[in-house]
Amino acid sequence: MFLIHFCVWQYKLKRDHLPSLHLQPKSGLSMEFQLKRVSSERVVTQSMLSVIGESLDRFAPGCVGIQKILNPSGFQCDLTANNRVAVKSTELLYLYGELDPRVRFLVFTVRCWARVHNITSNIPGAWITNFSLTVMVLFFLQKRNPPIIPTLDHLKKLAGPADRSVVEGNDCTFVRDFSKVLLQKNSNTLEDLLREFFDFYATFPFSNMSINIRTGKEQHKPEVAPLHIQNPFESSLNISKNVNNSQLDRFIALCQETSWLLQQSETMIPRAGDQGDNPTPWGLASLLLPSQVVAVKSRKKRREPASERIKSLLESLKNTKSTKN
Repeated sequence: MFLIHFCVWQYKLKRDHLPSLHLQPKSGLSMEFQLKRVSSERVVTQSMLSVIGESLDRFAPGCVGIQKILNPSGFQCDLTANNRVAVKSTELLYLYGELDPRVRFLVFTVRCWARVHNITSNIPGAWITNFSLTVMVLFFLQKRNPPIIPTLDHLKKLAGPADRSVVEGNDCTFVRDFSKVLLQKNSNTLEDLLREFFDFYATFPFSNMSINIRTGKEQHKPEVAPLHIQNPFESSLNISKNVNNSQLDRFIALCQETSWLLQQSETMIPRAGDQGDNPTPWGLASLLLPSQVVAVKSRKKRREPASERIKSLLESLKNTKSTKN
């Protein structure tokens, strides 16, 4: 333990890139540390992590096989030491991705769209998580006619004795042999599925219904929550419990506006723009530009019939009058 503290202390000194450090305490005594100059702070970090890892491997009881990752590749992943239910959830997502190539493409596109419009976030909070968004895509694909992917209950029926898995009292059984899963013929293109995804959730009854990929059907909410998505294996848990009303309303509004934008793209002809102007965003590119979706509201209002605008204005005046009374 002393060695580790000493290494961390020296690392903090080296990090400041000082050739020497003089400490002058009140007692009049002084200490001087001679340090080597290094090319960058990254080199210091790598060196010290290497020393700490080697020390743990040699001297710390119970610590064996220490792997020192000193050159990060930028690959992001979730690590778990004992959450086996999460491991089974990851395996299930992999299975769905292998069953039909459209699954991964649609999930990737929706998640990119969500990240661009700040529906998801790397910071913990009331945002919809990527896992919740992925489950929403799977549920949507189960609701197609015919379904593109089977329900979890169907995958459980196809499972054999070797596939049986019970983790902490939760039945995590599903077939792992892809050849046993017979899919129904569905010829919808990715463009069709993307548009239908936004249409589907723009009108989904979130106020009283829950999403459940185990049965592939909506069910009444078992608890009061703006967004309820049942955990595939721990059925009593809501994986979107953190989402608040404002974030859900924002998601629904963006689905409506994106759906309208896609409908307009079907009749629009892409233009290169005048000389000196930027090309007009069109198709999928327009979905991944926040400015395009934000502008949808104003464009939709301009295209509303005059009668609709007058009706909306009268209702607004009526509500204002009733509030004053």
